[in-house]
Amino acid sequence: MNNTMSPSAKLKEFFGFDSFKGNQEAVIDNLLNGNDGFVIMPTGGGKSLCYQLPALMKEGTAIVVSPLIALMKNQVDALRGYSTNQGIAHVMNSSQSKKELLQVRSDIEQGHTKLLYVAPESLTKDEHIEFLSQQNISFYAIDEAHCISEWGHDFRPEYRNLRSIMQRISDKPIVALTATATPKVQSDIIKNLGMDHAHVFKSSFNRESLYYEVRPKVNVEKEIIKFVRKHMGKSGIIYCLSRKKVEEIAQTLQVNGIKALPYHAGLDAATRAKHQDMFLMEDTDVIVATIAFGMGIDKPDVRFVIHHDIPKSLESYYQETGRAGRDGGEGICLAFYDYKDIEKLEKFMHNKPVAEQEIGKQLLAETVGYVENGGCRRRYLLHYFGEIFNEKNCNEMCDNCRHPREKFDARDDAALIIKTIITTSSKFKSPQIANILVGKLTAQIKAYRINQSDIFGAGSDKDERHWMSVIRQLIVRGYIDKDIESYGILKVTENGKAFLEKPTEFLVNKDHNYDDADGDDIVNLQKGTAALDDTLFKMLKDLTRKEAHKKGIPPYAVFQENSLNEMATHYPTSISELKQLPGVGDGKANKFGTPFINLIQKYVDDNDIEKTEDLVVKSVVNKSGLKVYIIQSTDRKIPLDDLARAKNLSLSELLDEIDIIVNSGTKININYYLNDILDEDQIDDIYEYFMDAENDSIDDAMEEFDGEFTDEELRMVRIKFMSEVAN
Repeated sequence: MNNTMSPSAKLKEFFGFDSFKGNQEAVIDNLLNGNDGFVIMPTGGGKSLCYQLPALMKEGTAIVVSPLIALMKNQVDALRGYSTNQGIAHVMNSSQSKKELLQVRSDIEQGHTKLLYVAPESLTKDEHIEFLSQQNISFYAIDEAHCISEWGHDFRPEYRNLRSIMQRISDKPIVALTATATPKVQSDIIKNLGMDHAHVFKSSFNRESLYYEVRPKVNVEKEIIKFVRKHMGKSGIIYCLSRKKVEEIAQTLQVNGIKALPYHAGLDAATRAKHQDMFLMEDTDVIVATIAFGMGIDKPDVRFVIHHDIPKSLESYYQETGRAGRDGGEGICLAFYDYKDIEKLEKFMHNKPVAEQEIGKQLLAETVGYVENGGCRRRYLLHYFGEIFNEKNCNEMCDNCRHPREKFDARDDAALIIKTIITTSSKFKSPQIANILVGKLTAQIKAYRINQSDIFGAGSDKDERHWMSVIRQLIVRGYIDKDIESYGILKVTENGKAFLEKPTEFLVNKDHNYDDADGDDIVNLQKGTAALDDTLFKMLKDLTRKEAHKKGIPPYAVFQENSLNEMATHYPTSISELKQLPGVGDGKANKFGTPFINLIQKYVDDNDIEKTEDLVVKSVVNKSGLKVYIIQSTDRKIPLDDLARAKNLSLSELLDEIDIIVNSGTKININYYLNDILDEDQIDDIYEYFMDAENDSIDDAMEEFDGEFTDEELRMVRIKFMSEVAN
């Protein structure tokens, strides 16, 4: 390597580029001069060149810390493509064989390797630290540096230890790089890496060629197909939050004649690599993926990025949309929004530590603010990253600037909502406040006697959808707060109280056409009914977890959600009342019931709830005769297939009946049958799975065992498990 060359000459010689982009040259000069650097550069701005070029020019090996193996492999392959020296760049990770690791070490010792890519987990190993501390390290590059911060969208705890590890290896300059960092994340990164004197290089976050649009999440699959067909043959990425949804959307696109493939962590590594390569080589047009796809994927001509689900932070959204139009060409960023998705994300946070909940809540509030914002989306996004932007410069490259919506002053409505929350002593969540305002009488409103208050029906001239929209705007603007610790109950902030005293202009978009159905209601999947008191439901859910933890069993083995739903509907305060509920029965009630009826009694007393006396058992058909027959037959060890035939049932239908009996708390012993169809080790494997599983879903169990067992075999072991552990 000719280290006397200038960076621009080296750029031309090695990469073939005539000139640098943006801050690249300044970042490289800073590093070549031995200084720390902090680089904030949007996706597509050329971050990787900022450490690749100085690594080629300096003596020794640069250590590049990166969070994803796919990203590292992508860059190593690209660097080797530029050079005749195959050892110029290497990856060091846990998947390597001993022989491969020896080759990596040999190339480093001989001075062939200019860039060594490592995951933070690999860098913590003592054997690697000891080896690297004896080598000539040129500098450290921390890629995706936002992973250091708990406020960043991809927080990785291993990143927090990097400073101490680097000090153990060798004290050399550090360059930290990220495409997304709010001012809070920036200071967190600098502090954690001890880079107080680092030169900061911040490029504009504005991507002029990207068009931002948010649509209501209605007929979403149909809308996606229509959109992709309009852009047939172009490369695109569709992001979903769940693996299941990724598979569904990919299959839907395929049957509609679109070349699409799934990508998520549930696929084996070979399949993921194959699908990624097919996308890069344009053998497929669309990748449907979870957020794991795309970090570091250098495909310049992605023409659209669609979000089927709204992400949990604006950093995630910005980074994922940033994969469109990296060549400066067309890049359409389309997101589908339903407030129910936000509610789902809030529910995922509930069991996290309070500090994490607070962070997550604030990040979600910013996301809601962006999607519900009636002004320039680009301005809102850039403001989030600490950048001042005049919306006139958007050039109609967002839906709100291209098709501005009329606004109206909703100060009276906002004040009425705040007054309602205060009048009802901050006991209710969003949909319940909306119900109170429109005068919709529910059992919970009746139980609290809110229907006797002047506030009941005070907003009946408008519908629930309108009130839900204004409530969310109040949350976004900080006038009311949703308390996750208290299961989403609304509370008025000091700013809200000040607003109520002296209401000021409160502009809201007209014809807010999002599908506003709120996700606060707990849905009983078996009956399709909602719990009347969802605050009590979630308290019962928490108690279920605690009781399960005490007994060392999964929560679903104590009471299943349909039983909790019934408790939250009927407020049973004695064991005899509890026994009347579907899915409880004598066994469950006697074994687990006492703490539950105690909690319900306290809740009823604390909230002055008037219980109705109509506790009715909800059942479709009286099947008590069949229940007795099944219990007697299994006691006599009659084979299940003979038992099913005798009652003109399929084996699956018989197992449905046994499930009902077992879930009500009665033991059923089918070991005599189970031991004939599965060996002891197989039964133990499935039994242990249910002991550790978060739920008793057979679909999840099928996925875990990858088709090794039939649906009926898994269900029979679950019956054994529930009988022995839960009853």
